Amino acid sequence: MAHNILVKDRTLAIRILALNTLAFTVCFAVWTMYGVLGAYLADNQIMPISKSELGWLLGIPILTGSIMRLPVGLLTDRYGGKPVYVAVMLLAALGVVTVSFAQNFTHLMLSGLLFGMSGAAFAVGIAYTSVFWPKEKQGTALGIFGVGNAGSAVTTLLAPTGLKMLTNGGANPEGWRQLPLYYAAALVIMTVIFALLTKNRVPEHSGSKTLADMLRPLRSVRVWRFGVYYFLVFGAFVALAQWLVPYYLSVYGMSLAMAGLMASIFSLPSGLIRALGGWASDKFGARRTMYWVLSSCAILFALVIAPRMDIVSPGESVLADRGGVVTKVEANEIVVGDRPYALKTSTSGAGSQTIGAKGSSLSEGNLIWPKTESWQEPAVQVGQEVKKKEVLARGVTHVYFQANVWVFTVIVFLAGIMMGVGKAAVYRHIPDYFPNDVGVVGGIVGVIGGLGGFFCPILFGYLLKATGLWTSCWLFLAVLSVICLLWMHTTIMKMTAGLPKTE
Repeated sequence: MAHNILVKDRTLAIRILALNTLAFTVCFAVWTMYGVLGAYLADNQIMPISKSELGWLLGIPILTGSIMRLPVGLLTDRYGGKPVYVAVMLLAALGVVTVSFAQNFTHLMLSGLLFGMSGAAFAVGIAYTSVFWPKEKQGTALGIFGVGNAGSAVTTLLAPTGLKMLTNGGANPEGWRQLPLYYAAALVIMTVIFALLTKNRVPEHSGSKTLADMLRPLRSVRVWRFGVYYFLVFGAFVALAQWLVPYYLSVYGMSLAMAGLMASIFSLPSGLIRALGGWASDKFGARRTMYWVLSSCAILFALVIAPRMDIVSPGESVLADRGGVVTKVEANEIVVGDRPYALKTSTSGAGSQTIGAKGSSLSEGNLIWPKTESWQEPAVQVGQEVKKKEVLARGVTHVYFQANVWVFTVIVFLAGIMMGVGKAAVYRHIPDYFPNDVGVVGGIVGVIGGLGGFFCPILFGYLLKATGLWTSCWLFLAVLSVICLLWMHTTIMKMTAGLPKTE
């Protein structure tokens, strides 16, 4: 009998986990819808949306989903996950329907605030999943649930093709309004399936807790430290899942469909690998896993900071070592009196006058590393009298960096993998330190992480506007990775040295 009960509980736990994950996938696809739809509206000038406004548009749904994670987590701890999950999906479906009636940027923003509720599904799923699994299996279970992050890849893969079909290849631009209705239908169908096949379960001792008791864990600095980690590995992930679409459009001149496909190379594996992150956290420990994650992110983001560049700069010049009259001027030699001066010539055949207008052979092909070439160009004429130390030939240095799209994509793909592992590792800490407050702690950590998804696109937009460089976003993320790594390492060193704990 006991064995049958155990098998029954395990079967129920697996079913709940599967439905939680599927529902979260649908919610996440809706949550990041503006990543493709916003880029489409802006790129095709259907609505006047600037780069900074696009950042706001991408971030607004993330803001709602982030802020609502704490109250939703509290409600889940009190009433269980089933009724809360159903309510979240229905409210999000109502919000996404209003997108199809939008006539201007303001309307899109208000609709984003409404359907952004779909992002709060994460806090429900974390708490709801945890009550069905024992502590030693929660890392793996929560990692599998986090695979729902792949919903962003579903949007970047399918939405561009859907828009192309709905608009008849651009012949009917207003056809885009049907896309939000399909998203709403997916949410409603998922809600019905979820309501029919799940069973509610309330965490133990939830009914005896006051609101003050439920919020008490938020006094711990550890909660906020976990939140900052999650700001990076989840918030930046959400931001990049959307930001990479306009990034590929603008930097590499791709079509919307191709840009969506390339962006999915980042977002899809990151979502799927989260399950592996949960397993690794159970196997090796969340702390060790986070060391690998933060170190790798710092290195990988640093590797893509350099933008595509074509720079002509002054190089090493040739000076006369004595005075005299110039008797010969050629591309590879200048003679003053009877003193010859050898000049470096361009091996690519480029000259400083032609690089800016036509480029050089350095720009051809698929280059991985930056290419540098230096040469000298005569600055004097035959018959000209020169003095000692006068410039005979000016040096020119040409630096070309292609920012190869395939190299860039591989690096971003690896960064996405590490962020996926990190998302699971952060949440693996919570049941260990706050076993009776998974909902509220998971909620606030999710809020902070989600705020990363809100602020990062806006910050990326303003950094782009201020610097003119699309790669400025990578500099920000590299610095943030280093800050997180140093904070974690410093805290651990204090703990192991017996100093007062600051976490």
